[in-house]
Amino acid sequence: MSSLPVVVVVGRPNVGKSTLVNRIIGSRTAVVEEMPGVTRDRRHFDADWSGRPFMLVDTGGWEVKPDDDLNISIRQQAEAAVSGADVVLFVVDATTEITGDDTGVVSILRKSGVPVVLVANKVDNAGMETDTARFWKLGLGEPQMVSAYHGRGVGELLDRVVATLPEPTEIPETSRLPRLAIVGRPNVGKSTLLNQLLGENRVIVSEQPGTTRDPIDVEVTIGEHHYVVVDTAGIRRKPQITEDADFYSVIRAREAIADADIALLMIDSTEGVTHQDQRIASEIAEAGAGIVILLNKWDAIDEERRESTELSLPDRLGFVSWAPVLRISARTGARIGRLAAAIEAVFDGRRRRISTGELNRKVREWTAAHPPPVRKGRRPKLQYVVQAGSEPPTFVFFVSGGEIGGDYRRFIENRLRDTYDFTGSPLHFVTRERVSR
Repeated sequence: MSSLPVVVVVGRPNVGKSTLVNRIIGSRTAVVEEMPGVTRDRRHFDADWSGRPFMLVDTGGWEVKPDDDLNISIRQQAEAAVSGADVVLFVVDATTEITGDDTGVVSILRKSGVPVVLVANKVDNAGMETDTARFWKLGLGEPQMVSAYHGRGVGELLDRVVATLPEPTEIPETSRLPRLAIVGRPNVGKSTLLNQLLGENRVIVSEQPGTTRDPIDVEVTIGEHHYVVVDTAGIRRKPQITEDADFYSVIRAREAIADADIALLMIDSTEGVTHQDQRIASEIAEAGAGIVILLNKWDAIDEERRESTELSLPDRLGFVSWAPVLRISARTGARIGRLAAAIEAVFDGRRRRISTGELNRKVREWTAAHPPPVRKGRRPKLQYVVQAGSEPPTFVFFVSGGEIGGDYRRFIENRLRDTYDFTGSPLHFVTRERVSR
């Protein structure tokens, strides 16, 4: 785990916490929307100011008396983040009066014993500075006046944060951990799976679809190996994306797929494989990530439904028939123990390399038995093949006499998969035409 100091941003809903986080890290990474409750889970970011690195944690809106299970979970996540903080940035809205939620949060922060910097946000000009005097009564010292939206005063705030941080400790060199992305439609059990892998309620789980909006990165040990696991927002069809937050969440889920080594594609067994599941699987393969398909809620369906789901696999997901399929229950943990072996098998497939000599001998055998079909009156010829890379395995075909069609590339891919174990990994092909001199 990182030995970076931890700075946690807390406050009641809609005071500008995520806007401040985005300003500090210099990007629109945290989802921001003019609506309370957009940030639900804690999110971790690497930040730096004046050469001093630290970990910045964004949290959901903190309500002293939450009115439903989801808001209770948000508060619990914020409290958990504070318990591991070196400094807390308590954000208040300078354009409103002090609320009961504000004073309630102060009471809880005092009990934590963590150094607190009071941040009066939305101070957009010098004329508003005198209006922040009321925040002295919170007993947290001088409010640091900022406008997170415009960037006003954020540099001075960070100077104060760095001065409050504990003395730096040496961070040991660590190799990059492999990344796993848990992806799928909304409400298929992605966050439940992550909590099951962690053995704790690290991520909010709710029956309400769309609870996770930001990708959540955590380190997890699965079997004997360590991974960074990313819980992503449910990827909806475009007509179902009705809010800006949903739009950005889906974009970041797709970015998580692009960054992942392996995607754990979760499918709701009670609904079977849907067209949206097909689209997501296709996006994963195109991104070059490995795939493990998880049929979740398997224990919640009867034999007839199981048979129907099984029959839908080759029809709907035949184009990724090389991906291992596990039938699990994220809620109970049933058969989760099989995940470690499946992930390792996919990593083995992604990293597999074939020597150029052996590869060309095999390809010559296959093309001699089944030559490429004639296209536009010409029969192309595969002159030479080389594996140019791995993760995913990438092959370059040097061709003369015309183009190799997609059907023949699939033929070569099938022969490669029959001969070599590329479990769970897409294969990428590049064609180069060799011009005769």
